Amino acid sequence: MDFIKRIISTPTGNAFLVSMVAFIVYLKTLAPSVTFIDSGELAAVACTLGIAHPTGYPLFTLLGWFFSRLPIASEEILRLNIMAAFFCAVGVFIFYHLNHFALSGIFGQRAALRLKKRENLSVAVRVSSAGAALLLAFSETYWSQAISVEVYSLHVLFLSLVTYSFFKAVYDDAWNIGEDGLRQSSAWWYIFAFTLGLSFTNHMTTILLAPAFLYLYFATQGFDSSSWRRVGVMALPFLLGFSVYLYLPLRALQSPLMNWGDPVTLEKFLWHWTGKQYRVWIFSSTEAAGRQFKYFVASLPYEFAYVGLILALIGVMFFWRANRKVAITVLLLFFGCVFYSINYDIHDIDSYFLLAYFCVPLLAGAGLLALFCWLNEKTNARALSCSLLALSLFPCIFHFDRTDETKSHLVEDYTMNMFASLQPNALVLSYQWDYWVSSSFYYQLVKGVRPDVAVVDKELLRRSWYFVHLEKRYPWLIQNSRQEVDAFMKELYRFEHDIPYNSNEIQGRFVEMIQSFISKNISTRPVYVTTEIEQEFTQGYQRVPEGLAMRLYGDTLQHASRNISFNYRPFARSGRLEDALKNLYATAFNAKGIYLLQSGNVDSATTVFKHALSFNPNSVDAINLLRQIEAVKKQNP
Repeated sequence: MDFIKRIISTPTGNAFLVSMVAFIVYLKTLAPSVTFIDSGELAAVACTLGIAHPTGYPLFTLLGWFFSRLPIASEEILRLNIMAAFFCAVGVFIFYHLNHFALSGIFGQRAALRLKKRENLSVAVRVSSAGAALLLAFSETYWSQAISVEVYSLHVLFLSLVTYSFFKAVYDDAWNIGEDGLRQSSAWWYIFAFTLGLSFTNHMTTILLAPAFLYLYFATQGFDSSSWRRVGVMALPFLLGFSVYLYLPLRALQSPLMNWGDPVTLEKFLWHWTGKQYRVWIFSSTEAAGRQFKYFVASLPYEFAYVGLILALIGVMFFWRANRKVAITVLLLFFGCVFYSINYDIHDIDSYFLLAYFCVPLLAGAGLLALFCWLNEKTNARALSCSLLALSLFPCIFHFDRTDETKSHLVEDYTMNMFASLQPNALVLSYQWDYWVSSSFYYQLVKGVRPDVAVVDKELLRRSWYFVHLEKRYPWLIQNSRQEVDAFMKELYRFEHDIPYNSNEIQGRFVEMIQSFISKNISTRPVYVTTEIEQEFTQGYQRVPEGLAMRLYGDTLQHASRNISFNYRPFARSGRLEDALKNLYATAFNAKGIYLLQSGNVDSATTVFKHALSFNPNSVDAINLLRQIEAVKKQNP
């Protein structure tokens, strides 16, 4: 008992306990397998030391490779999911120290003036720091990064580490006075510069820290020659951290299995590092910005179970009165992140708001301290501490069911069911990246599942690097269609190099190339498309449903639609991705039902449409077709 008391009486002990609580909850809610979007691709990249989608994430890849080999779980994907939980828990540990430093060092004097029982100041700061760390740990988006492999788990760790080292540098420097009465430069500046460089090698949105940090730096250090000299000196440790990016061209020269962007030249490296292919979605329209802003405003209170936002609003006033420069810095971080993120027109925008979500519990820590000061005179310190910590833990209860992934095998099952739908040595065209194409990289390259199947992502065919990847994995595919590939690549070169091009010409070459992939391979191997592939690519071919895919035939004969036994573990929770995946099952069943109806097999079609409704009870196609069948039966009893 005395040992526990000694632990909780120290900031480090408190930080450790809070981060361990978070880590245990993360493990309790951890995804057991691959999840949506980039999970499978990132896992494959980490396990094979490859190169991920822009901006490459070299530090994440290297750390992922290390974790994938630790004997901490039975399978690589689970080890990488545990890695995400670990990174987020460490981020919580550092975030506690950031709050403790701010509340004790920067705001401690003002808090002491407001406390009637000043001996409780250290307790108040520890409780407020712990509460703020818990609010961050169990905010919905932060928590969601901790339960499956994603680059944002390392990003949020760096948000805490870089911000903490910067604040330490700024205020340690302010207090570091030498014997000659002159201010000495703190070693924290070099730690900050190095960690900042490392952070950029994981995620380029680290740049969003710049406006706020530049403001606080010059506001506290002065706009003079000594400040600029320090910036110059910090360049060396920054570049040392940033040098991890050398991994990309060096590894690309070795032609890894996953070699997104093929950044072997300076031009390709810069394209990859700057995320050139995603620029089309940034600052694309005011309509998109307005839509994203409405989404952010609507989701912000829910993100912290309402409690965190209320505490943050109290904290803003406390910050503003205690240290206006720090208050402005935090507000710049918040609004700078929001301004950038709302101008990024993508569906999965939540992770881009992480810096703004990071600022809310930072302000909420000051709100908790203010509440402690107000209530301390009338309330026992221990009871007050327990009440404030319980308040901070409320988001854990509020978000648990929404965040828990322990029973989610949706992506794994869908990927395996897709593979089961394909005959040996199949070629399949798809752009269901979020649901199985990304996952297929992990299962094929790491686990050795269905290596005979050639999976081609239709949208990635619009990028020149992907042809290097395809020629390495499926040389026959490119060789059989060399003429069509070269004709398209000629037009693609103009597009990628911002040379004026004819959009109709490039689209025409694109369609011809994909049609060539089909026509020049269909006689030697089964060729499939998934249901979303447009009809223009399969003109002249009959689509016959087989499981989750559609097999192409060059005739008009009736072909038997194979019955595929799906291994499907239901996951009751609703969500955009979850609902869309379930609807993919319904769409596949509907396609099979329609094919059966066309052959006159009404009873089997009825059964299939009912299966579709078991995945998506609101499937309009299944409902309407079942009604038509019932109407026909009534007319012809």
